Amino acid sequence: MILVTGAAGSLGGLVLQRISRRADVVAASRTPELVQAEVPVRRIDFDDPSTLAKGFAGAHVVLLVSAGYGEDDEVIARHQAAIEAAERAGVGHIVYTSLTGSGDHLATALAHRWTERRLMAGRAYWTVLRNGLYAELSIPDARHAAATGRLTGPQGAGKLASVAREDLAAAAAVTLDRPAVHRNKIYELVGDTALGGADIARAVAAATGQQIAYEPIALSELRSELRTSGVPDWQIPMVVSAYANIAAGFLNSTESHLTELLGRAPRPALDVITAALGSYEAGRHGHD
Repeated sequence: MILVTGAAGSLGGLVLQRISRRADVVAASRTPELVQAEVPVRRIDFDDPSTLAKGFAGAHVVLLVSAGYGEDDEVIARHQAAIEAAERAGVGHIVYTSLTGSGDHLATALAHRWTERRLMAGRAYWTVLRNGLYAELSIPDARHAAATGRLTGPQGAGKLASVAREDLAAAAAVTLDRPAVHRNKIYELVGDTALGGADIARAVAAATGQQIAYEPIALSELRSELRTSGVPDWQIPMVVSAYANIAAGFLNSTESHLTELLGRAPRPALDVITAALGSYEAGRHGHD
Protein backbone atom coordinates (compact mmCIF):
# COMPACT_ATOMS: atom_id res chain seq x y z
CA MET A 1 0.00 0.00 0.00
CA ILE A 2 1.16 3.52 -0.90
CA LEU A 3 0.24 6.22 1.62
CA VAL A 4 0.41 9.89 0.59
CA THR A 5 0.53 12.39 3.48
CA GLY A 6 -0.39 16.04 3.03
CA ALA A 7 -3.02 14.85 0.58
CA ALA A 8 -5.21 17.95 0.98
CA GLY A 9 -2.33 20.23 0.00
CA SER A 10 -1.36 21.40 -3.46
CA LEU A 11 1.62 19.07 -3.93
CA GLY A 12 0.07 16.00 -2.30
CA GLY A 13 -3.13 16.50 -4.27
CA LEU A 14 -1.24 16.62 -7.56
CA VAL A 15 0.64 13.44 -6.67
CA LEU A 16 -2.65 11.68 -5.96
CA GLN A 17 -3.99 12.71 -9.35
CA ARG A 18 -1.15 10.78 -10.95
CA ILE A 19 -1.35 7.58 -8.91
CA SER A 20 -4.99 7.36 -7.84
CA ARG A 21 -5.80 4.73 -10.48
CA ARG A 22 -3.72 2.24 -8.55
CA ALA A 23 -5.75 0.03 -6.25
CA ASP A 24 -3.23 0.28 -3.42
CA VAL A 25 -3.23 4.05 -2.85
CA VAL A 26 -4.46 5.69 0.36
CA ALA A 27 -4.52 9.42 1.11
CA ALA A 28 -3.75 10.92 4.51
CA SER A 29 -4.33 14.41 5.85
CA ARG A 30 -5.02 16.25 9.07
CA THR A 31 -8.07 17.63 7.19
CA PRO A 32 -9.37 14.52 5.38
CA GLU A 33 -12.58 16.26 4.39
CA LEU A 34 -10.55 18.49 2.05
CA VAL A 35 -8.89 15.67 0.11
CA GLN A 36 -10.07 15.69 -3.50
CA ALA A 37 -9.30 12.22 -4.79
CA GLU A 38 -11.29 9.04 -5.34
CA VAL A 39 -9.18 7.00 -2.95
CA PRO A 40 -9.56 5.90 0.68
CA VAL A 41 -8.66 8.71 3.09
CA ARG A 42 -7.23 8.49 6.60
CA ARG A 43 -6.80 11.21 9.18
CA ILE A 44 -3.14 11.63 10.12
CA ASP A 45 -2.18 14.71 12.10
CA PHE A 46 1.52 14.80 12.94
CA ASP A 47 0.63 16.97 15.96
CA ASP A 48 -1.85 14.36 17.26
CA PRO A 49 -0.09 11.13 18.31
CA SER A 50 -3.41 9.29 18.59
CA THR A 51 -3.80 9.38 14.78
CA LEU A 52 -0.38 8.00 13.89
CA ALA A 53 -0.38 4.27 14.63
CA LYS A 54 -3.68 3.60 12.89
CA GLY A 55 -2.88 6.08 10.15
CA PHE A 56 0.31 4.35 8.99
CA ALA A 57 -0.91 0.77 9.53
CA GLY A 58 -0.53 -1.45 6.48
CA ALA A 59 1.49 1.04 4.44
CA HIS A 60 4.56 -0.24 2.63
CA VAL A 61 5.60 3.00 0.94
CA VAL A 62 4.93 6.49 2.33
CA LEU A 63 5.24 9.86 0.65
CA LEU A 64 6.13 12.17 3.53
CA VAL A 65 5.21 15.66 2.38
CA SER A 66 7.06 18.17 4.51
CA ALA A 67 4.91 19.73 7.23
CA GLY A 68 6.77 23.02 7.13
CA TYR A 69 4.06 25.31 8.50
CA GLY A 70 5.69 26.47 11.74
CA GLU A 71 8.90 27.11 13.63
CA ASP A 72 11.80 24.68 13.22
CA ASP A 73 11.15 22.90 16.51
CA GLU A 74 7.53 22.31 15.56
CA VAL A 75 8.39 20.97 12.11
CA ILE A 76 11.14 18.69 13.43
CA ALA A 77 8.80 17.31 16.10
CA ARG A 78 6.16 16.57 13.45
CA HIS A 79 8.59 14.80 11.16
CA GLN A 80 10.11 12.84 14.03
CA ALA A 81 6.66 11.67 15.14
CA ALA A 82 5.69 10.68 11.61
CA ILE A 83 8.91 8.78 10.87
CA GLU A 84 8.83 6.94 14.18
CA ALA A 85 5.20 5.95 13.64
CA ALA A 86 5.92 4.80 10.09
CA GLU A 87 8.85 2.69 11.28
CA ARG A 88 6.78 1.12 14.06
CA ALA A 89 4.07 0.31 11.52
CA GLY A 90 6.61 -1.54 9.37
CA VAL A 91 6.77 0.92 6.48
CA GLY A 92 9.60 -0.23 4.25
CA HIS A 93 10.27 2.93 2.21
CA ILE A 94 9.76 6.64 2.92
CA VAL A 95 9.91 9.20 0.10
CA TYR A 96 10.45 12.68 1.49
CA THR A 97 9.82 16.04 -0.20
CA SER A 98 12.86 18.03 0.89
CA LEU A 99 14.59 21.22 -0.22
CA THR A 100 17.06 21.75 -3.04
CA GLY A 101 20.70 21.39 -2.04
CA SER A 102 21.40 24.95 -3.16
CA GLY A 103 18.96 26.11 -0.48
CA ASP A 104 21.18 25.36 2.51
CA HIS A 105 21.26 29.07 3.43
CA LEU A 106 17.47 29.37 3.43
CA ALA A 107 15.67 29.80 6.73
CA THR A 108 13.63 26.68 5.89
CA ALA A 109 16.65 24.43 5.37
CA LEU A 110 17.27 23.28 8.94
CA ALA A 111 14.18 21.10 9.37
CA HIS A 112 14.66 19.57 5.92
CA ARG A 113 18.27 18.60 6.53
CA TRP A 114 17.40 17.24 9.97
CA THR A 115 14.69 15.08 8.42
CA GLU A 116 17.01 13.78 5.72
CA ARG A 117 19.55 12.80 8.38
CA ARG A 118 16.87 11.10 10.47
CA LEU A 119 15.65 9.08 7.49
CA MET A 120 19.17 7.97 6.60
CA ALA A 121 19.71 6.76 10.16
CA GLY A 122 16.38 4.94 10.27
CA ARG A 123 15.15 1.45 9.56
CA ALA A 124 13.29 2.08 6.31
CA TYR A 125 14.63 2.64 2.82
CA TRP A 126 14.39 6.28 1.81
CA THR A 127 14.31 8.57 -1.20
CA VAL A 128 14.94 12.30 -0.84
CA LEU A 129 13.34 14.61 -3.38
CA ARG A 130 15.18 17.91 -3.03
CA ASN A 131 12.55 20.18 -4.53
CA GLY A 132 13.34 23.63 -5.82
CA LEU A 133 11.19 26.65 -5.06
CA TYR A 134 7.88 26.62 -6.91
CA ALA A 135 7.44 28.68 -10.06
CA GLU A 136 3.92 29.34 -8.76
CA LEU A 137 5.37 31.55 -6.01
CA SER A 138 6.00 34.23 -8.66
CA ILE A 139 2.38 34.33 -9.83
CA PRO A 140 1.13 36.91 -7.27
CA ASP A 141 4.01 39.25 -8.14
CA ALA A 142 3.28 38.85 -11.85
CA ARG A 143 -0.42 39.61 -11.32
CA HIS A 144 0.43 42.66 -9.26
CA ALA A 145 2.76 43.82 -12.01
CA ALA A 146 0.03 43.39 -14.59
CA ALA A 147 -2.29 45.52 -12.48
CA THR A 148 0.21 48.25 -11.60
CA GLY A 149 2.84 48.25 -14.34
CA ARG A 150 5.58 47.63 -11.75
CA LEU A 151 7.29 44.43 -10.65
CA THR A 152 9.04 45.01 -7.34
CA GLY A 153 11.15 42.68 -5.23
CA PRO A 154 14.38 42.52 -3.22
CA GLN A 155 16.08 39.88 -5.35
CA GLY A 156 18.29 42.46 -7.04
CA ALA A 157 19.93 41.03 -10.16
CA GLY A 158 19.77 37.47 -8.78
CA LYS A 159 18.03 34.61 -10.52
CA LEU A 160 16.06 31.58 -9.37
CA ALA A 161 15.82 28.15 -11.01
CA SER A 162 12.20 27.69 -9.98
CA VAL A 163 10.20 24.63 -10.96
CA ALA A 164 6.58 23.84 -11.77
CA ARG A 165 4.78 22.21 -8.84
CA GLU A 166 3.13 19.76 -11.24
CA ASP A 167 6.56 18.52 -12.37
CA LEU A 168 7.60 17.92 -8.78
CA ALA A 169 4.39 15.96 -8.27
CA ALA A 170 5.11 13.93 -11.39
CA ALA A 171 8.62 13.15 -10.12
CA ALA A 172 7.21 12.00 -6.77
CA ALA A 173 4.71 9.79 -8.59
CA VAL A 174 7.55 8.18 -10.54
CA THR A 175 9.41 7.28 -7.35
CA LEU A 176 6.25 5.90 -5.74
CA ASP A 177 5.43 3.79 -8.77
CA ARG A 178 8.75 1.91 -8.63
CA PRO A 179 10.25 2.64 -5.21
CA ALA A 180 12.84 -0.14 -5.34
CA VAL A 181 14.56 1.63 -8.25
CA HIS A 182 14.96 4.76 -6.14
CA ARG A 183 16.08 3.30 -2.83
CA ASN A 184 18.46 5.47 -0.81
CA LYS A 185 18.85 8.07 -3.55
CA ILE A 186 18.84 11.86 -3.42
CA TYR A 187 17.38 13.72 -6.39
CA GLU A 188 17.90 17.41 -7.09
CA LEU A 189 14.73 18.75 -8.69
CA VAL A 190 14.98 22.33 -9.96
CA GLY A 191 14.10 24.16 -13.15
CA ASP A 192 16.33 24.16 -16.21
CA THR A 193 16.37 27.96 -16.54
CA ALA A 194 17.14 30.55 -13.87
CA LEU A 195 14.90 33.63 -13.97
CA GLY A 196 15.36 37.10 -12.52
CA GLY A 197 12.95 39.94 -11.88
CA ALA A 198 13.70 41.50 -15.25
CA ASP A 199 12.90 38.22 -17.02
CA ILE A 200 9.51 38.00 -15.33
CA ALA A 201 8.80 41.66 -16.04
CA ARG A 202 9.46 41.08 -19.76
CA ALA A 203 7.19 38.03 -19.74
CA VAL A 204 4.38 39.98 -18.08
CA ALA A 205 4.84 42.78 -20.60
CA ALA A 206 4.64 40.34 -23.51
CA ALA A 207 1.55 38.66 -22.05
CA THR A 208 -0.33 41.89 -21.35
CA GLY A 209 0.97 44.30 -23.96
CA GLN A 210 1.94 46.74 -21.24
CA GLN A 211 5.16 48.43 -20.25
CA ILE A 212 6.33 46.63 -17.09
CA ALA A 213 9.26 47.97 -15.08
CA TYR A 214 11.27 45.79 -12.72
CA GLU A 215 12.20 47.82 -9.66
CA PRO A 216 14.43 46.18 -7.02
CA ILE A 217 13.67 47.11 -3.42
CA ALA A 218 15.50 46.58 -0.13
CA LEU A 219 14.95 43.53 2.06
CA SER A 220 13.93 45.84 4.90
CA GLU A 221 11.11 47.20 2.76
CA LEU A 222 9.83 43.69 2.10
CA ARG A 223 10.00 42.84 5.79
CA SER A 224 7.96 45.93 6.66
CA GLU A 225 5.35 45.05 4.04
CA LEU A 226 5.04 41.51 5.39
CA ARG A 227 4.63 42.74 8.97
CA THR A 228 1.77 45.06 8.02
CA SER A 229 0.03 42.52 5.76
CA GLY A 230 -0.69 40.00 8.51
CA VAL A 231 1.88 37.36 7.56
CA PRO A 232 2.59 35.10 10.60
CA ASP A 233 5.77 36.00 12.50
CA TRP A 234 7.42 32.64 11.83
CA GLN A 235 6.87 32.99 8.09
CA ILE A 236 8.45 36.41 7.63
CA PRO A 237 12.11 35.30 7.94
CA MET A 238 11.42 32.48 5.50
CA VAL A 239 10.14 34.85 2.81
CA VAL A 240 12.91 37.38 3.39
CA SER A 241 15.51 34.61 3.38
CA ALA A 242 14.30 33.32 0.01
CA TYR A 243 14.74 36.71 -1.64
CA ALA A 244 18.09 37.27 0.08
CA ASN A 245 19.37 33.94 -1.24
CA ILE A 246 18.20 34.71 -4.77
CA ALA A 247 19.90 38.11 -4.67
CA ALA A 248 23.13 36.52 -3.40
CA GLY A 249 23.16 33.99 -6.24
CA PHE A 250 22.61 30.83 -4.20
CA LEU A 251 19.47 29.55 -5.98
CA ASN A 252 20.39 29.84 -9.65
CA SER A 253 21.81 26.33 -10.13
CA THR A 254 20.04 24.31 -12.83
CA GLU A 255 21.77 21.02 -12.06
CA SER A 256 18.84 18.65 -11.74
CA HIS A 257 17.59 15.06 -12.02
CA LEU A 258 14.14 16.20 -13.11
CA THR A 259 14.50 15.40 -16.80
CA GLU A 260 15.95 12.01 -15.87
CA LEU A 261 12.98 11.14 -13.66
CA LEU A 262 10.30 12.54 -15.95
CA GLY A 263 11.75 11.32 -19.23
CA ARG A 264 11.15 14.80 -20.67
CA ALA A 265 12.19 18.39 -20.16
CA PRO A 266 10.52 20.18 -17.26
CA ARG A 267 7.84 22.75 -17.92
CA PRO A 268 9.43 26.20 -18.20
CA ALA A 269 8.74 28.36 -15.17
CA LEU A 270 7.78 31.28 -17.40
CA ASP A 271 5.04 29.12 -18.96
CA VAL A 272 3.60 28.49 -15.49
CA ILE A 273 3.64 32.19 -14.67
CA THR A 274 2.24 33.46 -17.97
CA ALA A 275 -0.47 30.77 -18.11
CA ALA A 276 -1.73 31.83 -14.69
CA LEU A 277 -1.45 35.44 -15.72
CA GLY A 278 -3.52 34.76 -18.84
CA SER A 279 -6.34 33.29 -16.77
CA TYR A 280 -6.19 36.23 -14.40
CA GLU A 281 -6.25 38.79 -17.21
CA ALA A 282 -9.19 37.07 -18.90
CA GLY A 283 -11.15 37.12 -15.66
CA ARG A 284 -10.21 40.71 -14.89
CA HIS A 285 -11.25 42.01 -18.28
CA GLY A 286 -14.37 39.87 -18.22
CA HIS A 287 -15.57 41.98 -15.30
CA ASP A 288 -14.68 45.33 -16.85
